[in-house]
Amino acid sequence: MFAAAAALSLSTVAHAQQKTLTVYTYESFISEWGPGPKVKEAFEKTCACNVNFVGVADGVALLTRLKLEGQDTDADLALGLDTNLVSEAKATGLFEAHGLHLAAIKVPGSYSDDTFVPYDYGHFAVVYDTAVMKNPPKSLKELVEGDPSQKIAIEDPRTSTPGLGLLLWVKSVYGDKAPEAWAKLKNRILTVAPGWSEAYGLFTKGEVPMVFSYTTSPAYHMVEEKTERYQAASFSEGHYIQIEVAGILKGASDKQLAREFLKFMVSPAFQDVIPTTNWMMPAAETSSPLPDAFDKLVQPQKTFLMGSDEVAKNRQAWIDEWLNAMSMN
Repeated sequence: MFAAAAALSLSTVAHAQQKTLTVYTYESFISEWGPGPKVKEAFEKTCACNVNFVGVADGVALLTRLKLEGQDTDADLALGLDTNLVSEAKATGLFEAHGLHLAAIKVPGSYSDDTFVPYDYGHFAVVYDTAVMKNPPKSLKELVEGDPSQKIAIEDPRTSTPGLGLLLWVKSVYGDKAPEAWAKLKNRILTVAPGWSEAYGLFTKGEVPMVFSYTTSPAYHMVEEKTERYQAASFSEGHYIQIEVAGILKGASDKQLAREFLKFMVSPAFQDVIPTTNWMMPAAETSSPLPDAFDKLVQPQKTFLMGSDEVAKNRQAWIDEWLNAMSMN
């Protein structure tokens, strides 16, 4: 009986001493089919800790929540911002430099940053249903000026990183003429969803023939559903890229543990999970080749990516521009 009591006491102490890493991220990352559950299980085996994922709707909503919580945030790490938001995130004063040597990372343009660590990337694209669309748009211009009866679901740039990506893609191609482009495109927009999950859900339910997503999205359907019905349209102007990143909060309860997670994040144990759960391209080497479906995906001939300082300086003005265009009769 004494031995049992001692064992229970030791177990209780060990449990009490176990560290917790709180990671704010987006909902699809921690969904049942997302990378979160596998990442949690794999990292917890290495850290003698508990990973607590906290989900918000999307990446822009994640930054908004951190701004609202400020120094009182419970987050140790933020995972799910992207390079478009890096300057704005740094300006909050909530993040600190990671201090890591990250030679393993290989993303287009060789992106690197002293505060934020890339963990995956993907090019944005219009994904369409081949069963109902025989002639998808072949350029952003064709999307903007095409048949308004063929609708698309997009994401809100105020809350969603894909929504912001579309805003920046249109601005990259149309420049000062972006408001006119939006005024035409709005006739094709069935809905503006708060995040990617809601928009893509409408698409897969057959409520809309096109959705704003990624060139990698069809790989999910090919691998998991054994169908090539859903495809990404290749745009002649090129495609805007998203590089997703994670960073440590200054108020993290255990910064060393947070750094250990970032190092784990660019290891094969994490990167192997990304292609077939987050359905994005890995940011570092994996231990095995990508599924054959990835060889069938659209390969953009040109990549757009604005500097995060430019985005931070203009994001609100461009969103206001978008809102004005979308509200015009």
